[in-house]
Amino acid sequence: MIPCLVPDLPPAAELLPWLQRIDENRWYTNGGPLVREFEQRLSAFIAGGDGVSCVTLASGMSALELGLLALGIGAGKRVLLPALTFPATALAVARCGAEPVLCDVSAETWAMTPSIARQALARSRVDAVVPVASFGCPLPAEEWADFASDTGVPVLADAAAALGAQKISGQVQWAFSLHATKPMGVGEGGLFVSADGALAEKVRRLANFSFEHFVACSSHGTNAKMSEYAAAVGLAQLERWPRLLQRRREVFDEYRRRLAALPQVTMQPLVAPPATLCVRLPADAAAVAAALAQSEIETRRWYLPPLHRHPAFGRVRCLGPAGSERLPVTEQLATSLLGLPFHSRLGSEDVATVVAALATAIGNPGTG
Repeated sequence: MIPCLVPDLPPAAELLPWLQRIDENRWYTNGGPLVREFEQRLSAFIAGGDGVSCVTLASGMSALELGLLALGIGAGKRVLLPALTFPATALAVARCGAEPVLCDVSAETWAMTPSIARQALARSRVDAVVPVASFGCPLPAEEWADFASDTGVPVLADAAAALGAQKISGQVQWAFSLHATKPMGVGEGGLFVSADGALAEKVRRLANFSFEHFVACSSHGTNAKMSEYAAAVGLAQLERWPRLLQRRREVFDEYRRRLAALPQVTMQPLVAPPATLCVRLPADAAAVAAALAQSEIETRRWYLPPLHRHPAFGRVRCLGPAGSERLPVTEQLATSLLGLPFHSRLGSEDVATVVAALATAIGNPGTG
């Protein structure tokens, strides 16, 4: 079996120095020295440390939920997000007490664009927008910054899978995931990033029961802090990152070279390796997945079904194009997207095997 996704986390030998520091410090959670160092180094990793505040959290969903709460999004508020995303995006909105409102995505990028969001705003009140860096394909940061500046609607970007690839802008708040399956994974973890230091500190308080000076709760917070152990994995990952990125780039370049022989198979407009490699097929993706499984090639259908097909969100309002409630691009992608094996453990022969089997499954057996 060629597995679809294999996490690449630090081996025990590379973790040991960081674990020894935890032993020496005898500080295991509650903003310990490794967490503080990890946040400082993440700030430099993301933006060269230039005025960016990073708050590590228990999960990417925590970063979304607490980021929305810090922005004042709660009961009675409406939050626009794409229907093509992982359920955590909408679940974070719902947990804030707000109403998710779904929109369509671009046929080229498979993501909500500022233009799509502007069209939705023309039809309905929206109190916040959560664009998604789908499959780790970076969002156009400056375009979203212009949207936030022009409309006055706060933007919290769900860039869960895009840490290490996503450029940021000061007008936009950012949520990342550090789940084991992400390129910069630590096991479980999340990250809130903002150029607004006061907003970042509000998220930090919300993640620690909303304590003010460890005395009294200032609002309804939660416990979403990162432990020293997770920070240890993160610090080791940062040191491994150049090697991780180079290996992922080699696998990605091999895929691009081989998939170029299948012009009917399309990808997002990518200049760097994504978190997961999804392709749009000219045939039914479910049937192709079944054919690849017969060849012992594991695939995944991430983000599917789209949110409005989940029972939990079946009654959520959809703002489609031209005043309709249909989401035509999302519906088309729901039948044609397929996630191929993509991780650092793949060799060139594995990629060749996957693409050859894909070509056969879609009726082009002479390719590969």
